Amino acid sequence: MNNLVLKKVVVTGAAGFIGSNLVDSLLAQGIEVIGIDNLSTGRIEFLDDAVLKHNFKLEVLDLYTCSDLAVYFLGADAVFHLAANADVRFGPDHPSRDLEQNTIVTHKVLEAARIAEVKKFIFSSTGSVYGEAAVVPTPEDAPFPIQTSLYGASKLACEGLIAAYAESFGIQAWIFRFVSILGPRYTHGHVYDFYKQLLDHPEKLEVLGNGHQKKSYLHVFDCIDAIHKSITYSVDQVNVINLGIDGYCEVRDSINWITNEMRLDPEINFGTESKGWIGDNPLIHLSTRKIESMGWKPKFNIEEGVRDTVRFLSCNPDLFS
Repeated sequence: MNNLVLKKVVVTGAAGFIGSNLVDSLLAQGIEVIGIDNLSTGRIEFLDDAVLKHNFKLEVLDLYTCSDLAVYFLGADAVFHLAANADVRFGPDHPSRDLEQNTIVTHKVLEAARIAEVKKFIFSSTGSVYGEAAVVPTPEDAPFPIQTSLYGASKLACEGLIAAYAESFGIQAWIFRFVSILGPRYTHGHVYDFYKQLLDHPEKLEVLGNGHQKKSYLHVFDCIDAIHKSITYSVDQVNVINLGIDGYCEVRDSINWITNEMRLDPEINFGTESKGWIGDNPLIHLSTRKIESMGWKPKFNIEEGVRDTVRFLSCNPDLFS
């Protein structure tokens, strides 16, 4: 057991989907939080409750261009680095974006942590680093195949940098490999895309791929619970942990849940390919044995996560304006 006591932390990507939910959780524990976001994809309204708290401060800045990032990290016990470009599908259209916004920015955040002598580093990686995995469910020590997306490759490079900084400068690191995360404040991914399509055209839905792609999803509240559990439990210098759920659904299943929640019966037009785009791995199912060995269990199953997300989207039409 790790007797970790956090009094002050930095959260990058603080106005994002996962970041803002994490900020709320940290503030509720009485921890002082410095949130950093350039608001390019994050939404300031996700921090409406946080900005009213005395123990929160938001710094609106760009991690990629900031020349003196360490000043914002002074006195912090930990950095939660969630800021990233998370658009897997359009990576080939912007070949330098993942390198710049993920790998180079992570190096800058690591350097700021080193200079400010922050000794705890928590990073949001991705199950995409496993590519089209040969071992399913995929454990943390599975061999890496050829990378199938620029996004996954950039995150894998980040993991290498973090491990090297941890060993070189005495930083304890947690690398969380997420499946897709769902729930309140979700603004990116196929549930969002399908919902938006059906808002615009309730009578039909166009699906990339044949719909038999197998996906695993995790509710954001379960994700944050798992992060808290791990950072108080793990004692290794570098802790690599899958965050997901023991199971998966087909895209066709999620469409049924989405249309059911929306009370629609659209014509559904599927593609013929086994994947929707380059990097769309046709099967994602991570082993969660490691995080479950720490006493964590998800409260939401996959169907509940999808349905809860649709209900959130239906209550927040401004997300589509």
